[in-house]
Amino acid sequence: MPSRGILGVGSALVDVLARVDDAFLPRVGGEKGGMVMVESERQDEWIAALPYPPAMAPGGAAGNTIFALARMGMPVAMLSKLGQDDCSAFYRKRLLEAGGTDAEFLETNAAQTGRCLSLITPDSERTMRSYLGASQLLTAAEAAAVDYSRYDLVYMEGYLLFLPDVVPTVLRCARKAGCRTAVDLASFEVVRIFREQLLELLEHDVDLVFANEEEAAALLGDGFSEQEMAFRLGELCDVAAVKLGSRGSLIVHNGVLTPVAAVPAQAVDTTAAGDSWAAGFLYGYLHGLPDASCGRLGSLVAAEVVQVMGSELPPERWDMIRMEIQTMKA
Repeated sequence: MPSRGILGVGSALVDVLARVDDAFLPRVGGEKGGMVMVESERQDEWIAALPYPPAMAPGGAAGNTIFALARMGMPVAMLSKLGQDDCSAFYRKRLLEAGGTDAEFLETNAAQTGRCLSLITPDSERTMRSYLGASQLLTAAEAAAVDYSRYDLVYMEGYLLFLPDVVPTVLRCARKAGCRTAVDLASFEVVRIFREQLLELLEHDVDLVFANEEEAAALLGDGFSEQEMAFRLGELCDVAAVKLGSRGSLIVHNGVLTPVAAVPAQAVDTTAAGDSWAAGFLYGYLHGLPDASCGRLGSLVAAEVVQVMGSELPPERWDMIRMEIQTMKA
């Protein structure tokens, strides 16, 4: 077990999970399967128009990964800003129940806790419309005040690039403290907006990068095979993972490619699938498991989460995952 733990850095959002058909999506505009920032009032309008009552769960890209790592027994914390409201209390309570600590959360009365409206269509795809709320008020000075030496690894979501000074501050302070750094590219829209900055950060300040094939293509350009994209990402960072959904994943570690098969699953909701994959991989990585085992664990956690609504698994499924971890470590 690593002596310290993992710090997630991102937007602590409460997920509002709603089943809709494709005919509902034109109401919210944008591309199916993507993420667009909106105001809370627009979310309220769309929630009021939903055909069925939504469910709620703790979310946010980095948050999903941190919650899953906590359930696997890793010491974790989350750096984000919350409002002073019921959603903040909900989020803190759920992280403590999962086994994490809320010590790095900051609160403000200047905005509500953020929410992500996740619209889930019959093909299990989710289209996200997010209100960052209080989380977008995190400052570089607040990020710099964290004691990163308490952690083995800092895991950051690409959505934080909308706070331009925070990302380089976190990466610089983490590396100065001897902390490894990992970044998930978040969405193809984010990559399109911040492509040049991302390329610079990945080359100089990031140890591990996670992307799906759409995000990798947005970063690297068209015309590359999935294997070529994995190798090119692996030239920027020590470890690169390209997640391919039901077709598995490709891991490049120090220039060596390891293909990993997906674990078969009957998907009902792809919310948090990539975030859960990252959690499984990071658990294995920080425990020194081979790349194939890290990827296998990522695939297992992702396969479990797509079979439920939202990002939270029932306790018996975590028991199964923990048993599989013990088998891998033996």
